This record gives sequence, structure tokens and C-alpha cells, in this order.
Amino acid sequence: MHHYYYYYYYYKLLFSFLPCNPDGESLTTCTKASQVSGVRVQLEMQALWQQFDQLGTEMIVTKAGRRMFPTFQVRIAGMDPSADYVLLMDFIQIDDKRYRYAFHSSSWLMAGQADVAAPSRMHFHPDSPARGAQWMKQTVSFDTLKLTNNLLDDNGHMILNSMHRYQPRFHVVYADPAPNSYLNANRNFCSFAFPETQFMAVTAYQNHRITQLKIASNPFAKGFRTPDPLTVWVVWNSTVF
Repeated sequence: MHHYYYYYYYYKLLFSFLPCNPDGESLTTCTKASQVSGVRVQLEMQALWQQFDQLGTEMIVTKAGRRMFPTFQVRIAGMDPSADYVLLMDFIQIDDKRYRYAFHSSSWLMAGQADVAAPSRMHFHPDSPARGAQWMKQTVSFDTLKLTNNLLDDNGHMILNSMHRYQPRFHVVYADPAPNSYLNANRNFCSFAFPETQFMAVTAYQNHRITQLKIASNPFAKGFRTPDPLTVWVVWNSTVF
């Protein structure tokens, strides 16, 4: 893979200093390379994400790793069709708090200071690097990304702390072929964060309405639905969402 390790270690350091922009726009203000300055990103299934966000999205983390639902998917425009790009994601804690769920009020409450931050990681889209034309012709899906609470994970999953709030971030990196491309690394990427994709990491769903919505909207949860739309079987060990 072209400059794979260079991108991993350099951008791991670079992205760790980026603030999180809640407006879903580029996170940096420096002059960008022409290959990324016009990049636009649209979140797929935005209406579904907004439904979850209104309830307070929860994502399961397990030792073995669990896929996200909704899946993070985007449509991209404005790339140079003939240039190579690397696409990746990371997750940052939104604040320095730990939370607990109050069932009597169906709400999240602060429960103290955050745990020590989990090791920072990035998830590279498996098709990276690829030409802009390829990325733009179809939906880009991060359906192989998994979340874990195992601090010793060696499978490359994203390590998160349970009962902490996170913001997924999406990065588009121009794979500059120049020999000294590292000198312009801060100009060769743009980053996006969509506020409706924020979530609470949990080991079991706390809000029963989140469970209901996941079962109702996840095609892989078909077996957990009942004929009565008001009845939901809650299967905490399910691996489908």
C-alpha cells in the first residue's frame, strides 16, 4: 500500500491535535492543496442518524469488537478524479466526563471524571488508496469498522471507554506522490465531523427506545422482530447491532 505506514504514524500524530468541528465541515483553516480544497462530504442515512440522535445514540462495545449501527457511510464529491486518496476514521471523546443512565428519568447524567483515554487509533478504509473517481462513484461504507473496550485489542478495532461520549471523525487524505510530500502533509487532508453521529459507548443498551429503533431499522435484526409492532424482544447478547 502506497505510503501506508507513513500515513498511519504521521496522521495519527497530526489528527490527535485537531479540534472537533460540530458543523460537519473541514476542521482546519490552513490553505489546502487543490486536491482536497473542494472536497464535499454528505452523510448517508442522515434521517436515521437524526432519529437516533434525538433519543441519544448508543453504540455497543465488546471485547471481541462490535460493528456500528447505523453504519457510517458517506457520499463524496469534489475530488480530483485522477488523484489517489486515503480515507480513514477516528473517534474522539466529546468531553472529560463519565456518564450513567438514570432509568427513572430516562436520561444520561454525569457520574464523574472520564477514565484514562483509550489508546488512540485510526481505521483506514480497506480500499485505500484509490482514485478519486472510484471514491466518488458510489457510497463509501465503513461497515468493517468495529468498536471494542479491550485495551489490549490486537485486531485493529477502535478502542473506546464504556459510558463515555464520542464523536466519529472522517478524514480525506490526498496521497501526494511527491518525494517530499511530508513537508506539505497538513495541506493534503481535510476532515469532517457530523454532530448527529455522536454516541454513548455502552456494553449493553440503556435506553429501551434505542433498542427498539435498532431492531426496527436494522435489516440484520429481522429475526428479533415480532408481529406486534409494540412488542420488542430484547436480546442483549445479539451480535447484529
